[in-house]
Order: sequence, then C-alpha cells, then structure tokens
Amino acid sequence: MTVRVMLEIAARREFDYLVPPEMEDALEVGSRVRVPLGSRQVLGCVTAINPDSVHTCLKSIVKVVGAKALVTPKILALARWIADYYCCATETALRCALPDSVRREKSGWREHLRVRLVSTEAAPPKLTARQKEILESVRQKPGARVTELARDLKTTGAVLRRLEDKGLLSIAPEISERDPYHLEVIVPTKDLVLNPDQKKAFERIQAALDAAVANEAAGRELKPFLIHGVTGSGKTEVYLQAIAHALRLGKGAIVLVPEISLTPQTVERFKARFSDGPLQTLVAVLHSHLSAGEKHDEWHKIRQGRARIVIGARSAIFAPVEPLGLIIVDEEHESSYKQGETPRYHARDVAVVRARMEGAVVALGSATPSLESYHNVKTGKYELIEMPARADDKKMPIVRVVDMRQLARLEKATPVLSPQLREAILQRIERKEQTILFLNRRGFATSMQCPQCGYVAQCPNCSVSLTYHRWEQKLRCHICGHAGEAPSVCPDAKCRNPAIRYSGLGTEKVEHVLSKTFPQARLQRMDSDSLKRKDDYRRILGDFRIGKIDILVGTQMIAKGLHFPNVTLVGIIYADLGLHQPDFRAGERTFQLLTQVSGRAGRGDVEGEVFVQAFTPFAPAIQYARRHDFEGYYDQEIEFRAQLDYPPLSRIAMLTLKGRNEEKVSFTARHLKKELEEKTGDFRGLVLAGPAPAPLARAETHYRYQIMLRTRQMTKLSRLLATVTAGAAMPEDVTLTVDIDPVNLV
Repeated sequence: MTVRVMLEIAARREFDYLVPPEMEDALEVGSRVRVPLGSRQVLGCVTAINPDSVHTCLKSIVKVVGAKALVTPKILALARWIADYYCCATETALRCALPDSVRREKSGWREHLRVRLVSTEAAPPKLTARQKEILESVRQKPGARVTELARDLKTTGAVLRRLEDKGLLSIAPEISERDPYHLEVIVPTKDLVLNPDQKKAFERIQAALDAAVANEAAGRELKPFLIHGVTGSGKTEVYLQAIAHALRLGKGAIVLVPEISLTPQTVERFKARFSDGPLQTLVAVLHSHLSAGEKHDEWHKIRQGRARIVIGARSAIFAPVEPLGLIIVDEEHESSYKQGETPRYHARDVAVVRARMEGAVVALGSATPSLESYHNVKTGKYELIEMPARADDKKMPIVRVVDMRQLARLEKATPVLSPQLREAILQRIERKEQTILFLNRRGFATSMQCPQCGYVAQCPNCSVSLTYHRWEQKLRCHICGHAGEAPSVCPDAKCRNPAIRYSGLGTEKVEHVLSKTFPQARLQRMDSDSLKRKDDYRRILGDFRIGKIDILVGTQMIAKGLHFPNVTLVGIIYADLGLHQPDFRAGERTFQLLTQVSGRAGRGDVEGEVFVQAFTPFAPAIQYARRHDFEGYYDQEIEFRAQLDYPPLSRIAMLTLKGRNEEKVSFTARHLKKELEEKTGDFRGLVLAGPAPAPLARAETHYRYQIMLRTRQMTKLSRLLATVTAGAAMPEDVTLTVDIDPVNLV
C-alpha cells in the first residue's frame, strides 16, 4: 500500500510513501502522518491512497498522527481551489483549515483526575465517619476533580487513593473540555413570528434547502442568495429559522461574522435558540480571541459531529461541518473577510465556492452590499432577497448632516462636538437614553507638529506620522507598532520650541472632551487600545446592554451588527475621514460605514436620530447614506467604475514587492513588469499599470512598489501569475506577494 503526502512545509509538491502493514487500517485521505524527508522527519497530510506512483524505491511512513483524519476530502478540495485561484501553495491553503493547536502532534486535550463511585450501594459499615462523609460527597458530585474534592473536604489525595484501594472509588484521568462561554447564563428562546418580508426571505431559503437535499445526487448548482435588508430588518431571525430547517434536514450550518466584537451577542442569540428542544445542539465558536486550548476543543466538537452550528470570523469557513447544508455570511461587504497574509483569500468568495462544491445553500446578508455582490445580482449570478423595512414597523433614524466647515470658520478651530450634537447628547442623558459616538481613528491626536520650524514626528520605519496617545504619554505608529516618549519641546536641536502641539483627533480625545463636557455621564471607550483582555468585548457590551453606560465611544468595532434598543442617538464625529484615500473603493467604504453606524439608532420604541459631522457634506457617499438609498448610490458608483473599467466590471491582481533597499526594489519591479509583458503579450483585455510606489510607500522598514493588473478573466490570469512568479528570480532581500481581488489598495 502506498500513499501520497502533502508536507506541511510549503514544498509545492507531493511525495509518495510506503505504508507499513500495521498502519494500513489507520490510514485514510486526510490522515496526518510523520514521514522522512532527507535526513529529517516532517508532518504531512495524506491526499491519496494507492496513487499511480512512478517511483520504485519509496521510504515508509514513520507514524500516523491521531486516530481520525482531521482533513476531510471536501476541505482538501477547497484548499486546492484556493491555491489555484489565490496563487499560493496548497499546503499554505490547507494550513488555514487547521488551527495551530489542532496541527500539533501531541494531543491538545486537557485532562483532570476525576473521582467516581465504583458502587452506588450504601457505604460498608467498617468505614470511619470521615470516609463515609467523603463517599457521600462523591455520590452527590460524581465526576468531581480530585483537587476540588480535596480542597472542599479539607482532605488529601492520599485519603482518596486509600478508598480507591478498597474498591469503593475510581480515580482516573478524564478529558475536561474548555468552553469559552461556560460562565454565560443561557436562557432558551423560541422562534419569533416573522413579518411578511422576513417570512418571504425564510421561505425562499427553506425552498432552496429542500431542493439541495432533493437534488443531492444530481449535483444541481444553487444560486447564492444576497439578502439586502436595511439595518434592523430582522435578518438574524431569518438566519436562525433557516438554520433550524437545515438541522431538521440533518444538515449543519456555518455563520460568518466580520468582527470579533459582534461574536458575543451573536453567539448568545444562537446558543439561546438551540440550547433546548428537539433541535438542541452545541454551537461552536471559532475566532482569534480564543485561547489555543479553547480553539482546539471547539474545533474537535465540530469534527466529532457534536457541534452542528459554527459561528466565527473568516477562518470559520474551513470548519469541518459534515454534512454542510447552509452557510451564512453576515455583513458580507466587510473588508475583514479578506485575509491579510498568504493565502490572501476572501472568506465570502470561499463560502460561495464551498457551498457549490458541497451542494449547500449560501446566503450573504447586508444592509449595504458590496458592489461586487450586487453586480452579481444584476448579472443573474445571485438571487436577491429584499427586506426594505425594519422589523416591528420601527422607523429608520432621522439623519442630519452638520457642515463642519462653517463651525471651523466661526470658532477659528475645529470643535470635536458640534453644538447640535452636544445638545442632542444632553437630551439623551436627561431622558436616560443611550448614545453611540463613532470615530474610526484611535489615539488622542493624529500628529505632533511644531508651528515654528514645521517639524512633524514621523515613524522611523514607515512613511506615516506618529499618533499621540495621551493616557500613556507616548507617540505610536499604527502600522509597525513603534513607540517613543512624547517630547515636551520640539526635538529639532535648532528649534527647541516649547509650544509644540498636537493636531487631529482620535477616540481618546473624544472621550476626554466628553468627560469635560458631560461630567455626569457614564462613559466607555471601545477600541483596540482600551480592550486588553479577551473578555473585555463581552463585558463592555454587557454593561452597555443593561444600562451601566450612557455614552459608548468607539471605532468600527461598534459600527455594525449590535442591537441595543435604548440607543436613540448616534454621532459620527468625522464622517469623511476615509473618503479621500487613494483607493477607488473609498467612497463605497464610507457609504457602508455611515449607513451601518446610523443603523444602531432607533431600534427600540423611540425614533432614532443620527448626526453626521463632515467637512465634505455634499459628497455622494454622505448624501446617499443620509437618505438610506443604496440603489441610488450603486447606480452612480457603478457608472464611475464602468468609465475606468474597475471592479466589479473587471478584476484586479496586485503584485507588491518589498525590500529595505528602495533602488533594488524599484529595479526588480521594473524587471518583473518586463517579464509579465512578455508572458502576457497575447492576453486579450489585460491592463498592466506600474510599477509605482505604493500609497503607503514604506512600512515596517520596507519600501513597497506595486504592479496592478486588470482583467475580466481572473482564473486564467491567476494561473499565468502562478507560473510567472514561481519562475521569477527575486533578489535575496526582495519579496514578492500576489494579491488576487485585493480590497485595500493602500
């Protein structure tokens, strides 16, 4: 018997090995094995049994790791597709499917010594009163840990061992699973009555699930659904009932959410719905804020079939749910679904491909769909489900745009809070209602400048200015993490001006201004600086839900997906902050962010109000967001994209070269472009641009140059790029990355 093995090191090839007879029964496709490679041993994954091998002198497998295959054939096929499309090694793609804690050769289960009664009969009369007390305690708490029992009864492990020697107790190691939500009190909930829009959406997904089961053998491809529902339209209830139907059909489900901060509230709702009744099942959670042990245990709950529902961030798309019936991608427009390092996959697109491969239904939901997804609706690739009204007849919030240019002229400076927003916050405090203030920039001030000599504090590693963090009196780079003490005078030796000042603002400054303006209010800031422990997300959102916080200030982690009925006011401090970036998607991202943040207001009985502070108040993204008019924004934006043949009408591949020597990086980029021009000479419709310095020209001490390729045949281009880049001779200190369908060009 022989097997083909894909090694964990990215060798971009697979190797054949012999299987010793004693290991044959333990092997299957997806099994992990330890094999010899040269003079060392490495781990790998079996990809084929008895392949047609051209080799005669094969080495033998050393060891089979684990009792069960961790990689299913379907996940292996998905990894091959990712490698082919996103120009990376299959081993690298497969690594995404297995968390580090699962890939380890040593078992990751946590074991504890637990005590159980051997017999449930009454204790023998010859025992002492103390021994009888211990037996009675074990009878009341079977399976208690030895350490806990010894502590509670003020005894020792030796005493318990003597009772074991008498044949009365058994003490043995047992697996103790780590549950990140074990402290949560889950109150079961029932299905809510659906309104007409929700019912129509549910029935269409239900029909697709039924069709998927009926056509399983035929393999008929189902179109993905795009659920375009305004904020507060009740999409989550549709998801819950659709998942319940999938469970009734014997299928599992994956739910992707974009932000870790959305996960606690989402998990709570799903656990409550499926914690009781005939559809009771474990809900597994996968995201980066779990400990390694928690990830290990959650993943194995899925692989063992005990958890039928998985909720998590982008990597959860690889969860080994078997059989898979439904994939839901909530807030499908979010850029956080795009992986930032190799393999640079987009979880939304991988979800669509996985659903097609496994005959599952996929539903993409958003109040502000990406132009790519909505364009797929227009061209007939996706089916549109519309939910244009809020659930329970709640009104959309009133949006007021404040022109900050006039205020800046009147006050000779830029105020953090406009008078209109300040008055609105005061009213909410008096009425015991809650406010969310949004600014997508952390820190206290965005730069430190000297008005006398013009000095600006720059990061020594990146081409950006340093951000001032007041609470720690430091200047920090938000790209590479460089930190330094904030000077009290201008650092320029010829100047030494003590009147050095800070300009710009971040969430820390907003919090500072609010504490001075509203000393009676209970404030909380929520950004990556203020959240240090993994439970901080849950704690802050829990406090906000029960009314312990009057004003919540934060970055984009509070901008979407959160449902707090007592929030009646949302203030957007600097609405056009991201509008002027050198990226053709800047307007789309601004429109999406403003619409999502606005949607946090007015979800209860009181109508919501939103104040949008902007220096370009008449920008299309701001005006269309003010009117909650996605269709109007799409029509004008797609016209702009069509003029330049930008996505979604075409596709982009971005090649980025990085190195510490700018001249060498620039030369290598020019040489690579020549190679590309030679290899793509007969590629019709391909547009090559660059090389040019990236908008962020230097990051983490590396100079960055980009080459952009635009085409309408991305699959063909991906394969060509894989060939070109694999054969390209890069200098030792210059690296090349290929990003297919990038979402951020900066």
